[in-house]
Amino acid sequence: MKKLFLLIVIAIFGTFLHAQPVTLKYVTEMKELRLKLYYGNGGKGAFIQYEGKKEIIPLKVKSYKLDTISQGPGQPAHHYFVWDEMVNGKLNGTYKMMQMKNVIVDPSYIRIRDFTHFDLDLVEEEGGPDGDDKYLLHDAIISFNHFYNNRLLIQYPDGKKMNAELPFPDSPDAAQQSIIDDYNFDGYDDLAFTIPDAGMGVYSMFTIYLYNPKTKRFDLFKEPDYSKSACSCLCDVSLDKKNKLLYTGCRGGASWHQDAYRFDKNGTLKWMGTR
Repeated sequence: MKKLFLLIVIAIFGTFLHAQPVTLKYVTEMKELRLKLYYGNGGKGAFIQYEGKKEIIPLKVKSYKLDTISQGPGQPAHHYFVWDEMVNGKLNGTYKMMQMKNVIVDPSYIRIRDFTHFDLDLVEEEGGPDGDDKYLLHDAIISFNHFYNNRLLIQYPDGKKMNAELPFPDSPDAAQQSIIDDYNFDGYDDLAFTIPDAGMGVYSMFTIYLYNPKTKRFDLFKEPDYSKSACSCLCDVSLDKKNKLLYTGCRGGASWHQDAYRFDKNGTLKWMGTR
């Protein structure tokens, strides 16, 4: 019978937000090991840190599957994650788990050197989640909080740090969301943070940091010229990767609007039209 582990989840705008970090444990031949697992949407930005250790171990997404159909109408989506554990650039093990809304199912670990399979147990931390979250993206550690503050810290592999303040929800019931995706279509994942709009809370306001592979830094995305657009914000951002278009969406009165943008050769967003 499958093991079901409760995981706190807040549903906002049809997405999910899991409490971070997830603490897991398993027993080897010698002792019990505990580790913290961090991960973002689609399993991106994942890493683990063993209890009592300063080092972090990157997890590379081997596969991710989102199943919104097979369970039937009205049932929660199933998220299937498989990560390769990389130590000094070499495969050391494989983590697997499934998540459906507020439940984690069958987390496990396979140790590559002898292909030993370990079932993992969720450890419930005293005091509950504090909202702290971390990602490992382009070898930089990104730290922020979903609930209680607007601080963003990026620690780069060369030892340099960047501190910034994110826009924060004006409603005590709202939370900061985060998304890892390639927003400028250059082949490198970027980082976005979203909060509900300050009006009716019907769409999301985006703050985007683009990764620059030349400088190996995250730079705050410069917003486009809104003089012709229907939406004067980076709101409800969506991507058409095939045609390399970035869309923003907003509500004005009783109508919804969507603007299309394309990056020019200088990396500046140019308005293409409203639909």
